[in-house]
Amino acid sequence: MPSHRLAPASPGSPVIEFRHVELTYPGPPPVRALKPCDLTVARGDYLVVVGPSGSGKSTFLNLVGLLDSPTAGTFLLNGIDTAALPDKDRTALRGREIGFVFQAFHLLPHRTALENVALGTLYTASRGRGATAERHARARECLVKVGLGHRIGSVPARLSGGERQRVAIARALAGSPSLLLCDEPTGNLDSRTADSVLQLLDELHVSGITIVLITHDRLVAERGGRVVTIRDGVLVETPVEEARR
Repeated sequence: MPSHRLAPASPGSPVIEFRHVELTYPGPPPVRALKPCDLTVARGDYLVVVGPSGSGKSTFLNLVGLLDSPTAGTFLLNGIDTAALPDKDRTALRGREIGFVFQAFHLLPHRTALENVALGTLYTASRGRGATAERHARARECLVKVGLGHRIGSVPARLSGGERQRVAIARALAGSPSLLLCDEPTGNLDSRTADSVLQLLDELHVSGITIVLITHDRLVAERGGRVVTIRDGVLVETPVEEARR
């Protein structure tokens, strides 16, 4: 049986497709964390998932990020049925197709910005002679893209919170993923710095990158082209105008 991770994505297939997806954590008693839902995220979409604490946002993140598997339904990532993949292939698919941006940055403290970003190329860079130079060249390119070409040699302790998040975004972009998955990316930032990071995400979206951003902040939700509200494990598409009220 051929490896699913080698199966090419259909050019017209959505990046994310949920077909009656649900997730129930075993008990006792069982917890139905995500109730059956359908969702399609096309290439180039900017989807914001908003909801209060405990609403099911983390469950949604774990499913889309291939950290958990649905207990029912089908999740297609770029047309690939993720439930049919062995664990090794799921890990490789996640590393190749999804770039993660977290609230807490998760940078290695004793590594430079360049070295931290180069980690994002582990699943996509070539092996053998010249591989390190290739990875560093790609990392440098991504740091320039997020406006940090002048901070390549800096360690995280010498960077501001906004700069650290830009390094994290550069790392997420380094593997040329089809999806940028952002979990409360402005949660540790002041309002001015948060706005600059959101402006960067706007620019990346305009360049064609597919973004799914998870937040509890309605003001952040205003930046998306589409908004989905999640409450008590139920996903509901919300008109952007309503989310802005």
